[in-house]
Amino acid sequence: MAQEQPDVAVTGATGALGGAVARLLAEAGVPQRLLARHTARLPELPRTPSYAVTYSDRAHAARALAGVHTLFMVSAAESRYRRQDQRTFVDAAVDAGVQHIVYTSFVGAAPDAVFTLARDHWDTEEYIKTKPLAYTFLRNSLYQDVLPSFVGRDGVLRGPADNGRVAPVARPDVARAAARILVEPQAHAGAVYTLTGPQALTLEEIAGILTRVTGSHVSYHRETAEEAMESRRGSGVERWQIEAWVSTYTAIASGVMAEVSADIEQLTGTAPMTLEEYLMQR
Repeated sequence: MAQEQPDVAVTGATGALGGAVARLLAEAGVPQRLLARHTARLPELPRTPSYAVTYSDRAHAARALAGVHTLFMVSAAESRYRRQDQRTFVDAAVDAGVQHIVYTSFVGAAPDAVFTLARDHWDTEEYIKTKPLAYTFLRNSLYQDVLPSFVGRDGVLRGPADNGRVAPVARPDVARAAARILVEPQAHAGAVYTLTGPQALTLEEIAGILTRVTGSHVSYHRETAEEAMESRRGSGVERWQIEAWVSTYTAIASGVMAEVSADIEQLTGTAPMTLEEYLMQR
């Protein structure tokens, strides 16, 4: 069976999502190669070559992708240069003869998305569409594992989300969906999947779940956008990144994050985890 599968390349395989996808593909017997900036941190999988690659180095990336049929492209880390770097990597994939890109995008990706970083994802989606290859886009919701990091040291989850809702998704569920697609990519050509958890929650409800699971009291404080910008000004990061952080909450307030999708269950046959289920098993 393994010999009948096309070669797959998995990027970001040192991370939680890419690494999980790589392990699932190995279990399924799918030949793959792993791409990452630092190969020493890659999971050790039998008969799996690895390549040190950056998205900004087109020639090097094209050599690493030579012979690959399907590319699982995990979006690059947030930076001023993410759009440019991702376009460069897409060009490298085309140079190498890649025939299908499965790209990890974001819920509500659009040129005018409220969440500013979702505009980067829209740019990459549109750029991929201009290329002579098939594509599948995974528009992921906020990851469940990042939500505890939104809580301050004082136990307060603060932001301008009002009473808006978000359907956060567990990375393992996204990995299961992605691996299922990568086993038979041609069946998903041109598809755009929205990958969410099973519940659309307010931040007040999320604070309640965190309180129950951790045993430490977490509360939600509604800020205005102006208050949110000011409260994060001392973080030491650039203004564009503070605006991105704040826009996470304003996107929730806008309603764009409230969709609960059945795509994960339809792709995998298993319902995604609730936030409480995920936190309880960590």
